[in-house]
Amino acid sequence: MQVYTYSEARQKLATVLEQAESTGKVLIRRKDGRTFALTPEQTASSPLDVPFIKANITTKEIVDIIRKGRER
Repeated sequence: MQVYTYSEARQKLATVLEQAESTGKVLIRRKDGRTFALTPEQTASSPLDVPFIKANITTKEIVDIIRKGRER
C-alpha cells in the first residue's frame, strides 16, 4: 500500500487515483500525523447487464421455446 504526503497527493492526484484503483487503497498522511485512506468506490451494475451470446436462432423460435416452458 502506497503512502503519500498531502502535498504529494495534491501534485500527483491522477497518479494517486490510479494507484488507489489498481491496489484498492492509498494512504495520505498530513503534517500533523493524521492519515486518511483513499479507496475506489464500487460501481453498481445492473443484474440485467449480462454479456450476450451469438446464436443462430430466430425470434419466433425463442417465443416458441418460452411458450413451451410456460405450459409446464
